[in-house]
Parts: sequence; structure tokens; C-alpha cells
Amino acid sequence: MKINDRNLTGASAAETGRAQEAKNLSRAATDTSPARGGAGGSNDRVEFSGTMSRLSRALATFESTRASRVQALAVEYQSGKYKPDPAATSKGLIAEALSAGLQ
Repeated sequence: MKINDRNLTGASAAETGRAQEAKNLSRAATDTSPARGGAGGSNDRVEFSGTMSRLSRALATFESTRASRVQALAVEYQSGKYKPDPAATSKGLIAEALSAGLQ
């Protein structure tokens, strides 16, 4: 196949075609005219399902539960009643280190 293009100035036809395609994509991405569906007349919409709401509530519950637990531990520690379990602590540290190594 032979391409006769007067605009080619040393660049191959394939390179020129890719450059033109990139230029068109760039122009389309920045075009905000209503005819192109840009900012002026966009019909695009993002909706979050109930999953995001449930996730948000779960995180808030986790944070408040964790804050309560930390506060209770602080009170125990300050009063001298906190007695950590060394075996549970070491098992937790090892489990966390192993799970981090597998990722």
C-alpha cells in the first residue's frame, strides 16, 4: 500500500498517523462543548452504591470501637491494673510479620 501525503516531511506514515491520533484524543479530552458531551452538556454521572455508605459506617464504627478500647487500656495502664499477656503479644507480632511477608 502506498500513501501519498503532502504533509509528510520525513516522518513515516505510521508515525504521523499515531501522532494525529494522539492529537485527536487530546483534543477530544479537552473539548468541553455540549456537542462532545463535555462540561457544558455532560450526561456522564458517577453514583456510589449503598456499599460505600455501608463501608463508611463500618469504618466509623471500627474507629469508635478502637478508640474506646485504647481509652480503656490507657485507664488500666495508668491505674497499674494492665497486665499484658506476653504469649498473645508474641503470637500477634509473629502472625503480623508472616502475613506481611506473604504480600
